[in-house]
Amino acid sequence: MPDTIIDRCEAKGLRMTDQRRTIASVLEDSDDHPDVEELYTRAVARDAGISIATVYRTVKLFEEAGILDKLEFGDGRARYEDAERDHHDHLIDMNSGDVIEFVDPEIEALQEKIAEKLGYRLIGHRLELYGVPKKGD
Repeated sequence: MPDTIIDRCEAKGLRMTDQRRTIASVLEDSDDHPDVEELYTRAVARDAGISIATVYRTVKLFEEAGILDKLEFGDGRARYEDAERDHHDHLIDMNSGDVIEFVDPEIEALQEKIAEKLGYRLIGHRLELYGVPKKGD
């Protein structure tokens, strides 16, 4: 499996313009879950000729190709992450909008157990928890 977003795009036969390469590089360097506006801000800092329309089209292309996962956390903004990242779940802070990634073996085992109990074999899942920070506990 190709290592980078650009490699995976090329392996899927996507035409990679300089602007698409810049956007892919910005995504590759992201350790958060940027929306299109944030991707645009980061991309235009590298190439002032990139338009927001180009970012929208590129993100849609990458999503349709299975390169990116689109995430919607209930705040009206679609956010994106590399579809090839290791599995993780999300805890969304409803006050700040911060997204915390986590992996919990107990949750993973419980999901498998529930699916099996109901007569299913899991082939994938997405878990999103929504919360607010505890005060003074």
